[in-house]
Amino acid sequence: MSRFEPPRIPASEITPEIVWRSRRRLLGLGLASPMLLLSACARADGDAAPPGPVPTAADDSDALTSFADVTGYNNFYEFGTGKDDPARNAHTLRPAPWSVEVAGEAGLTGTFALEDLLSPHVAEERIYRLRCVEGWSMVIPWQGIPLAAVLQRFQPTSRAKYVAFTTLADRAQMPGLRYPALDWPYREGLRIDEAMHPLTLLATGVYGKPLPNQNGAPLRLVVPWKYGFKSVKSIVRIEFTETMPPTSWNMAQPSEYGFYSNVNPDVDHPRWSQRSERRIAGDGSKLFARRIPTLPFNGYGEQVAALYAGMDLRRWF
Repeated sequence: MSRFEPPRIPASEITPEIVWRSRRRLLGLGLASPMLLLSACARADGDAAPPGPVPTAADDSDALTSFADVTGYNNFYEFGTGKDDPARNAHTLRPAPWSVEVAGEAGLTGTFALEDLLSPHVAEERIYRLRCVEGWSMVIPWQGIPLAAVLQRFQPTSRAKYVAFTTLADRAQMPGLRYPALDWPYREGLRIDEAMHPLTLLATGVYGKPLPNQNGAPLRLVVPWKYGFKSVKSIVRIEFTETMPPTSWNMAQPSEYGFYSNVNPDVDHPRWSQRSERRIAGDGSKLFARRIPTLPFNGYGEQVAALYAGMDLRRWF
């Protein structure tokens, strides 16, 4: 197994628990401020800061979804197709030890232990909206590392136009794989500029805790301006490709799920409108959660719309 040689961080540079807990309390106090701008909680020496402040989802209408709902109301078909199936069944997943294969158009490839993949970086906290293609949404405090910071270490070549991601597919750990809901393993992909965008997060935790199994432990993607199924869970493979990679829902139903899958209230799903969403917020309601208008790019248009300048977003849905 290939290994990175991460820099040794002296004990004097490690943030004490009392400090990061205080930061989290301060963040909680600031959630009522419209468009709170959240910077990194901490950053290892040598990590490049994203260009400009990182916007969160927090404003007057964006109360955090409860931890119980974030971890108990999920789509993770590898553990069943019901919303409560992942929380009930994902105890069989073994998130440690874990490794990730890196392949394709890059100068550095191989299979890397998770701790070597992550150890040069310090996790940031990002509060993002999550919009499911099914018409419900949440507001979630994630912890993780900007995906760009990790990908750049593999030295992608000029031929790397896309990044493909693959989820673990192990029937012994994932009972849902016995059923052909999709063509397993689960696959997703991003254009390279989407993957390198400062908002794209490689998430390792939620609500200040390591990712629960049902939320994609130990490593998942969070792409907040896209529908939730683009945020692939339990990642075991990352590949730099020259051509657009196949993705699971697009392969299953191409007329309903495009490759880009940007949140777009003007492009309906063939079977339902996308103009509004059920916001599952702090009160824990689900079926009768209040409906709110859906925002283009899930409210992150100011940051990401330029990625799609000149594209027909009805064709490239």
